[in-house]
Amino acid sequence: MEHERILHILEYLTRFTNSGRTATIQDIRAYLAEHYSLQSVSALTIRRDLDRLITAGYDIRITHGAHNTAQYSLHTRSFSFNEIRFIVDSVSINKFISERKKRQMLRKFESFCSEEELRRLDSRIVLNGPGTPSTDLLDNLEKVHDLISQKRKINFEYGKFDVSGQMKFYQKSREMIPCRVVYSRERFYLKCVDEQTGAERTYRIDRMRHITPGGKISRRPQLSRPDGAVLGMFPPEQYVTVTLRVIGVLLDDMLEHLEKYASVRKDPDPAWVQIQARIGISPDFYRWAMEYGANLEVLAPENIREEMAEKLRQALQLYAQSSDQK
Repeated sequence: MEHERILHILEYLTRFTNSGRTATIQDIRAYLAEHYSLQSVSALTIRRDLDRLITAGYDIRITHGAHNTAQYSLHTRSFSFNEIRFIVDSVSINKFISERKKRQMLRKFESFCSEEELRRLDSRIVLNGPGTPSTDLLDNLEKVHDLISQKRKINFEYGKFDVSGQMKFYQKSREMIPCRVVYSRERFYLKCVDEQTGAERTYRIDRMRHITPGGKISRRPQLSRPDGAVLGMFPPEQYVTVTLRVIGVLLDDMLEHLEKYASVRKDPDPAWVQIQARIGISPDFYRWAMEYGANLEVLAPENIREEMAEKLRQALQLYAQSSDQK
């Protein structure tokens, strides 16, 4: 009960005091009596609790008002309002956390806010077309992190959509060593190494369920380091220096994707630019390049250019067949 009372006092100071607003011991007593049915708490007990909070490092300041009445206020909080705002917005837009779990988490963060700050939190970022998570992402993340820290292998069922649009989970025999959690393109991934083959594998954590520990490992293997821009979550087959020709308005987007691996030079057409970058070549690279349609051209090397042209011919053939049937 003593620890709970101290937390209730801290909650009151957090919500109702700041550098410009103070509270007396009588204010705190009234709050404890009204909200937590603690009518018998003495002024001396509250004063001792406040001293304990100050000793613990909380920035509780004491001023004296009329008739030498002590006034208390909490100044420095564990989170600034901007930090809480960022956390709340990050939770709000995560499409892999259920609405119920979001409400639970947000209520906890709101306990760090004053009443004035709570009113400012009414405006929040919302998802445009929220998804429905099929698994508990937070629970999955906790289990994955625990297995990585415990140096254990991992077993799980993995989900994929079937033709009816339903998620179907498969249980496979895996000798996977979990190595690292990676966040990319609004999703959480687990990077593993197959103990038998040494191959790297990547799994979406929101599509895992029934996660259980496997055997112990003596040493966690090292994941390969990228030798260029990687345009997907899966390890590239090779790294190649590629020359791209793109329309000028795409320059910002290109540099965001290719980052430090890119250099820019002028194109004979002033509306276009050329970008040379070392890029990991995989199916993800060709899908990424095709997203830009006629606004991106692969100039070199010749084998990558020809592979890109072949994929475009195959796509065009699908539409040609459709036109012939009309």
